[in-house]
Amino acid sequence: MSGHTSPSGPTASAPDAPRGVTAGDRESPSGIPIAAVYRPADWAMSYETELADPGQFPFTRGIQPTMYRGRPWTMRQYAGFGTAAETNTRFKLLLAAGQTGLSVAFDLPTQMGIDSDSPRAAGEVGRVGVAIDSVDDMHTLLRDIPLDRVSTSMTINATAATLLAMYLVVAEERQVPWDKVSGTIQNDILKEYVARGTYVYPPAASLALVADVFRFCADHVPGWNPISISGYHIREAGATAVQELAFTFGNAIEYVTRAIAAGVPVERFAPRLSFFFASHNDLFEEVAKFRAARRIYARLMRDRFAASDSSCRLRFHTQTGGVTLTAQQPLNNVVRVAVQSLAATLGGTQSLHTNGYDEALALPTAEAATLALRTQQILAFESGLTSTVDPLAGSYYVEHLTWELETRAMALLGQIDALGGAVAAIEAGFIQEEIGRSAYEHQLRIERGETRVVGVNCFTDDAPPPVIAKPDFSALEADQIARVRAGRASRDGARAERALAGLRAAAAGYDGGSGPRDAAPTALMPLIIEAVRARGTVGEIADTLVSVWGHFRPGA
Repeated sequence: MSGHTSPSGPTASAPDAPRGVTAGDRESPSGIPIAAVYRPADWAMSYETELADPGQFPFTRGIQPTMYRGRPWTMRQYAGFGTAAETNTRFKLLLAAGQTGLSVAFDLPTQMGIDSDSPRAAGEVGRVGVAIDSVDDMHTLLRDIPLDRVSTSMTINATAATLLAMYLVVAEERQVPWDKVSGTIQNDILKEYVARGTYVYPPAASLALVADVFRFCADHVPGWNPISISGYHIREAGATAVQELAFTFGNAIEYVTRAIAAGVPVERFAPRLSFFFASHNDLFEEVAKFRAARRIYARLMRDRFAASDSSCRLRFHTQTGGVTLTAQQPLNNVVRVAVQSLAATLGGTQSLHTNGYDEALALPTAEAATLALRTQQILAFESGLTSTVDPLAGSYYVEHLTWELETRAMALLGQIDALGGAVAAIEAGFIQEEIGRSAYEHQLRIERGETRVVGVNCFTDDAPPPVIAKPDFSALEADQIARVRAGRASRDGARAERALAGLRAAAAGYDGGSGPRDAAPTALMPLIIEAVRARGTVGEIADTLVSVWGHFRPGA
């Protein structure tokens, strides 16, 4: 037995590698050696300090005492394609099928602050999500959706403040009070610099805008989560489960530190922080990852920020692994999604999106989206997994994996700390290099046949992938361009210019601005909201901030 030092200091002793593990034995996808049999000695730690009952620190077994016995997780299917009107139709179909929350995918121009009629948007309008240029598009997107009863998650980062402003103006113009709306914006810009690339502004200015959103939501939109700190996209880029944990929490530490430095007390925003993780195919490693995540986060928040229990509870959404889906034999993806959904729910997620089996080929069809939702409903109402909380607790194997994932993630987080935190680690290329190496090694294992993928490198056939009908994107783009131009022509142009000028002046007082940083800079969210009310577009608001902060260029 060897002593184990947890993030909160020494605890009960933890095991060395399980007995019987030798070179050449099986490993988890994160490289953790797996023994043939696990016994009590393979997890001989304190129940009170390492597990505790559900709802009690360190929340390993869940953040609520009753978890799904109280209510099932939120079934939140991700949807967004083409126009706002088409996406609204899909939302209504999913709500009628029993979905309990909305999740919006935006097209690349919207994500990157580019209007649909810009030459830079050509060929991308509406292709990987819905095109939103103005608050009028947001009105169409949310037509007939009761904003005071349905929560909405929006996967948007660089332009998150603008899309949140549009959502709130829609509520305002429908006479729905802001304190009655609920939902989440992703708003996790740090992972964009390492995993996705839909950034606009330099890191300092982006982080200042994130902190401004934290303050605004704490003051005016108490039911809204101002960020969803995303391990999902880090995992999609090729990270292991260990890296997903370490890099996600490294980013979280940065956001919390910046918000506190901006004058927002931790207890004002931390209870509304949310997270977003992937769920992949190794059932037990994924369950253990979610359990380890709660324990890591609770200890980090208490030890580093003296946070209360309500600020130490890890609340997270999960999506099944898009990168695990195959174009070959796509119906196999139904089984993959079911296994990944089981891992997420056994691991205690608060909400879940299940991928459509055809997403490796195109945006999911209505049939595939409905079947993905039915997968969640069968788990919730037929499988029995909601009958008791954390049913795998006490499994020698699962508890050992949970401890291993925590220990390895904390060691990697220590390397990020040594570099000076997440921003410094990103600027040094450390996180990008770690993810790239893992992705490369994983691909090599598939090509060598060491990692089996059914239908790809084993049990293959010659059947061609099915052909899925796609919309006429050219016509869709032309229609959206016409709408954004008509909106500009019909608005009060002088009011829009005044609103954008006010935003430009305030932006100069922030890191990245043209002048010295103000000690107490003017809050940006109210000014963005005013620009939205004046029918300023996503692209105009982004260009206004770029005129002061500049575009981020890697290596520049």
